[in-house]
Amino acid sequence: MDMKLKVAEYIAQAAQQSFENCALTGNDVSAMIETPPDKKMGDYALPCFRLSKTMRCAPQMIAGKLAEKIACEEIDHVEVVGGYLNVFLRRGGLARDIVEAVLKNPGRWGSSEIGKGKTVCLDYSSINIAKRFHIGHLSTTMIGNSLKRIYDFNGYTTVGINHLGDWGTQFGKMICAYKKWGNREEVEKGGVQAMVDLYVRFHHEAEQHPELEDEGRAWFKKIEDGDQEAMEIFTWFKEVTLKDTQRVYDLLGVSFDSYAGESFYNDKMAPVVEELREKGLLIESQGAQVVDLEAYGMPPALILRSDGATLYITRDLAAAFYRHNTYHFDKCLYVVAYQQNLHFKQLFKIIELMGHDWYKGMEHVSFGMVSYEGRALSTREGYVVYLEDLLNKAVEKAREIIEEKSPNLPNKDEVARQVGVGAVVYFDLHNDRNKDIDFRWERALNFDGETGPYVQYTHARCCSVLRKAEAFAAAEPDYGVITDDEAQDVLMLISHFPQVVRKAMEQSEPSLITRHTTQLAQAYNKYYFEHRIMDESDPAGTAARVNLTRAVRDVIKTGLYLIVGGAGTSGSCRSLRRSLKRSQSEVRYGYRTASRAFARFGMHDGLAPHAQKQGGCGVGCVVPRMRAGRRVRSGADGGLLPRLRRVAGRGGARARRFCARSAGSGVV
Repeated sequence: MDMKLKVAEYIAQAAQQSFENCALTGNDVSAMIETPPDKKMGDYALPCFRLSKTMRCAPQMIAGKLAEKIACEEIDHVEVVGGYLNVFLRRGGLARDIVEAVLKNPGRWGSSEIGKGKTVCLDYSSINIAKRFHIGHLSTTMIGNSLKRIYDFNGYTTVGINHLGDWGTQFGKMICAYKKWGNREEVEKGGVQAMVDLYVRFHHEAEQHPELEDEGRAWFKKIEDGDQEAMEIFTWFKEVTLKDTQRVYDLLGVSFDSYAGESFYNDKMAPVVEELREKGLLIESQGAQVVDLEAYGMPPALILRSDGATLYITRDLAAAFYRHNTYHFDKCLYVVAYQQNLHFKQLFKIIELMGHDWYKGMEHVSFGMVSYEGRALSTREGYVVYLEDLLNKAVEKAREIIEEKSPNLPNKDEVARQVGVGAVVYFDLHNDRNKDIDFRWERALNFDGETGPYVQYTHARCCSVLRKAEAFAAAEPDYGVITDDEAQDVLMLISHFPQVVRKAMEQSEPSLITRHTTQLAQAYNKYYFEHRIMDESDPAGTAARVNLTRAVRDVIKTGLYLIVGGAGTSGSCRSLRRSLKRSQSEVRYGYRTASRAFARFGMHDGLAPHAQKQGGCGVGCVVPRMRAGRRVRSGADGGLLPRLRRVAGRGGARARRFCARSAGSGVV
């Protein structure tokens, strides 16, 4: 049950009753509804200014007419303020409806059957044979993997395709190098790196012996002609590469349904080229065959070189036709960096000009570039970060944190894998996909920020609450106790999750789910610190709060599954919570002890606004704030600062840093 959409549908019905020829739908209204910054202004607000032109009525009058007609059991009351219609929900009933809707179908909140009977092909990762898997492949791999899960979640049949880069003269050169300087045992042992070393040696040797280039081309010609020896070595190179990369895919929890790469389409290009020729789309230009796209604001698309050789776009055309004829896709997504924007515009336009309307279902899902610790990656400059090395380092760093905080923790290796790999993936998918990413360790593995470890910890915290709740006697939940603002924030985020999943699918933007899941974790942690979950004197209220916790756990787990996948919440929740508990408890204790100290000296112990935004104590930066900007001078006030430092010293580093900043500014 998406409460926002439900309210929007009621408003749309009220509009249709109030205004003639009104064609507003629930989806139209939902897109206009806002969440007020202050709960005193309602749970939802509809700005009626955008409706005044079509309804030929003043915004305030529109809001007034809607207020007269709207009525449903979920809405407590509405208010007209200026041109806004402010909606206040009936909180007790809202909690019951949302929580029980989630618990009724565990693991499926936000799913749908919208894609039933439809197929989506997703082209992602697309590694190069005989080259190591580097950090630049992270975004295509994880965006594609997440979108595949999201489409699955919405009822589509999905086909994940790893379009291997396995064609070109470089493979002839590699075979030449292998025949001259390599041996099978060394390549089997060294994997892709051994092949890279052979390729590098070939180019060094070719500088002194240019005839090697001809030998390399000759070996590639043998591959093209299907020579038995050349094909056996070429196929073996692919097997070694896939064996190496499978370790990375296993770490990431990524899988594919097809590994059909460029070489697979060698015998499938001729019919496509012939169709282009028959339809008068191929023209000759300096001996080459091109499709003229100047009328569409694009340069010509080169289909055949003057020597008859095919190009990448030729193979992509053949691949598109094969996928449509084989899978009968409704959509075909290409998760490829934004530098290929022109290539895909040309590809889709050519298929359109050929008269095939299925081009409408083809989409280029572009993404930005990745840098590492502030430095751009460059193969030419020799600065490359290999993905397996990055993931292993993430696991190693996570293990160091676990060893420091929970040295006796069981399942340390599994927990380190979850936290480390999950942190890398979550970091990659947290921002809009077209933004460039600068990967930094201190942000990715931060346990208090908008990170994977923080969300994983919140999931583990929910598991811990539910385990403790087993000791309490069962009771009928009284959802009337879940009416406070903190619970309302949690409920609204749960309610909006289905709409976020749908929007992520429609916009090919997994980061929407990432950020929403983070917000839910922050909201629950704030609720957790502000309210007692289990109370022996209130079994009915306890049951309701425990059910809310169970719903939060379920939605967070679903969110992590859709974005992080295999590196999300598998394994022991108990171990994960224990491994991260100390960093969170230090922050919480630091807040409480410093808070008591400030209260002792007549200062306000509320949370600073940015701490409230981060979700309360234990989440983000937590700093007690003063009541009236009290000045503190050195040696004055009976030694206030030293006393504060002593109290804060028993807490956490955050409280100590606060005191240090206070001493420098002269204001506590």
